[in-house]
Amino acid sequence: MSNAAIQSLVQSGTNLYLDSIDPTLVEQNLAWGAVGATSNPIIVSGLVRTGRFDSAIEKYVRQGQDDSTICWNVTDELVREAQKAFHPTWQKTNGNAGWVSFELDPLLEDPETNLPHAQRVEQYIALGKKWASGHDNRMIKVPATPAGIDALEELAAAGITLNVTLIFTMRQYDLARDAVWRGAQRRKSLDQFKSVYSIFVSRIDQYTSEKCPQLSADAQGQYGILNAKRIWLENQRFWNAHPTPLKQEIIFASTGTKNKADAAWKYVAALAGSDIQTNPPDTNAAVAASSQTFSRQVDVMPSDLVCKELDAAVNVADLEKTLMEQGVAKFVAPQKQLLATIQEKRSALALS
Repeated sequence: MSNAAIQSLVQSGTNLYLDSIDPTLVEQNLAWGAVGATSNPIIVSGLVRTGRFDSAIEKYVRQGQDDSTICWNVTDELVREAQKAFHPTWQKTNGNAGWVSFELDPLLEDPETNLPHAQRVEQYIALGKKWASGHDNRMIKVPATPAGIDALEELAAAGITLNVTLIFTMRQYDLARDAVWRGAQRRKSLDQFKSVYSIFVSRIDQYTSEKCPQLSADAQGQYGILNAKRIWLENQRFWNAHPTPLKQEIIFASTGTKNKADAAWKYVAALAGSDIQTNPPDTNAAVAASSQTFSRQVDVMPSDLVCKELDAAVNVADLEKTLMEQGVAKFVAPQKQLLATIQEKRSALALS
């Protein structure tokens, strides 16, 4: 069941992904033209809390599994189901699309646990290999934290397809891309080499709204878009200079609007025309319900005046530090909630 607004977005050059692995939403978004999906602890926790997966949890409990093992088995099962739905797309595009992302354990970055850096790196590598094994259209999602970045070269060298997430700045992107490329060059062949880099957008505009209230009306709410477009341009430049059989793409993430005055498709429209948009379900639904026609805007920059104003106002180092701390917290807390939810389900099922 195609949709005119979404079709115009796809025709502009955007690869549409869904920021969910809810089976019902996957089916709907596939019909609209989505070509991939992604998962994170927030999504899985929300799905488990609906009660729709109680039978699976009960099965795992009866098998004697602990809460952590159940958590990851449920996540794996959900991601596998989404992979199955998108596998025909993966085959049709020879591996350029049809991917589903699987996020590694956020608790590796939990400040309360405070694992040593080397141990975090070691765990990212071990878990990346474990959860990638046996899958052809699963991306392993690794955050652009110091430990995550230090794990990328070994993961890429091992033939794992990577989605580097929680990227807010050009500095993070450069470090992540270079690490992945070093690892890729250690492979016997680049034929199946694929990597994507998730640039968060709306969270940056939340930051400027709070930290840069002096910005003009024309500039406020534009730095997330400007930053994403600049990183997209650099990604284009790098891979044009280092061509590979498959596309190495930017994912425009965090594309749901936070400002109620903004149209739901503000970021969808601004970043249309290339690479991947991983949109929340509500954003894709709002686009589908709209009468919008989207055209390529990803390489259309704000005015020089707005760019200069934004560059003068934004402290990029503080932006990265602040948003990374918030980003890690937003993944750690849902993972803990997910574990607590499974414990609740265990008690409710009277199987403890």
